Amino acid sequence: MSGERPVANRWLVVFGAVLMQLSLGAIYAWSVFTPSLIAAGWSRVETQVVFGVGLAAFALVMVVAGRLLVRFGPRKLAMAGGAVLGLGYVVAGLGGATNFWVVLIGVGVIGGAGIGLGYVVPIAVGMRWFPDKKGMITGLAVAGFGFGAMGWVKLAGSWGQLIENVGLAQTFVIYGFAYAALIWIGAIWMRMPPKGWAPKGFTQVATTASGGENYTLVEMLRTPQFYLVFLIFAVGAGAGLMSIGLMKLYPIEALEASGYSTIEASAIAGTAMAVFFSLANGLGRILWGMVSDKLGRKMSILVMTGTQAVFLFAFTAMAGTPWMLYLGATLIGFNYGGAFALFPAITADLFGNDRVGQNYPYVFLSYGVGGIVFPILGGMLGDLGNFPLAFSITGAACLVGAGAAVLIRTPDHEEAKHHFSGHGFMHQMHWDTLEEVVDHALHPDHYKRMDK
Repeated sequence: MSGERPVANRWLVVFGAVLMQLSLGAIYAWSVFTPSLIAAGWSRVETQVVFGVGLAAFALVMVVAGRLLVRFGPRKLAMAGGAVLGLGYVVAGLGGATNFWVVLIGVGVIGGAGIGLGYVVPIAVGMRWFPDKKGMITGLAVAGFGFGAMGWVKLAGSWGQLIENVGLAQTFVIYGFAYAALIWIGAIWMRMPPKGWAPKGFTQVATTASGGENYTLVEMLRTPQFYLVFLIFAVGAGAGLMSIGLMKLYPIEALEASGYSTIEASAIAGTAMAVFFSLANGLGRILWGMVSDKLGRKMSILVMTGTQAVFLFAFTAMAGTPWMLYLGATLIGFNYGGAFALFPAITADLFGNDRVGQNYPYVFLSYGVGGIVFPILGGMLGDLGNFPLAFSITGAACLVGAGAAVLIRTPDHEEAKHHFSGHGFMHQMHWDTLEEVVDHALHPDHYKRMDK
């Protein structure tokens, strides 16, 4: 142990996690900037490219963060994430807020990397402090990621009017400093529990279904369950991310077609995204997490993904009527948010509670895949004047995801230990070398560093 005092109350970890996630959810506030960028000459596709690159950088860097978590500990990693995220927005603001390449590098690459560095911290720390309530605690830990968008969107828009009063560039800079500050405060409580600690009355059962049996990275990659979970998360996250990217652009178009003025349509669409989608996104994380502790992770994922398909198919008929738009934004946001509670929890259930900080980033790569494919698809079809087709395609993808959820079974650890994909000694040697490297980096002896 490092000699630092452990967290006095495990619920302080939740408080710190929410503070961090309020800023890490910065990417969800992207839609408030897109009208100004389009007015400055950007295409819809360009706005979605920045969004997609940010999501991809988030997912890719999170893989590295899983290893850095072991080496440097959660608090230092969280502070690094806050610094990088803040730097990205400051770069975008000072370097030319309407220059595509500057914003792409600042908000997309650097900002996305900062989110990736910090995101795994509250999930891994929270599960170690709350092995008895994995779904609920994961939902609470990531709730701020969903709720945060509402505040940042409204601060820049109709409530704070930052963009109107100080301009887009200065808004980026202000947000950069605010993001870093909140994450650094939340990092104070990001410490792992002492070795062998467990909540009163809780006994860990060493079965895969409870997360007691821990899989190495290579063992996890040998199971079909990993690829099923990856597919479901990719389509579910991609559908929600496309909806976020288009939640202002498409309803404005649909509302104008229904007779609303541009100003009225913009206000209604902004409320749908900043209030209804964002609140539901945050609540979905908490409530789906709690439901999954009772209903089971697999059934919860099946219901969530299947109903999301229905809502996406129906959304094009809802977007032109304010109250129906609000309802559609709420339902899609609620299910989308739930994914961020359910997928870390099912990763822990299937592949081990103690390994979630290292294994979940590889599951989360699916978020990057979905974040590239579906938002850019939505932007391309939007430029062609066919937003409804984009929502129909994503609805069909969610139906496929629901079908995949039916196939999830508890993996066989012994089979994962001894099964080798492909043929031949050289192929097996490559797997063994990779496993040796990963196990060396993530050996339990290194966990003593994780309370820093």
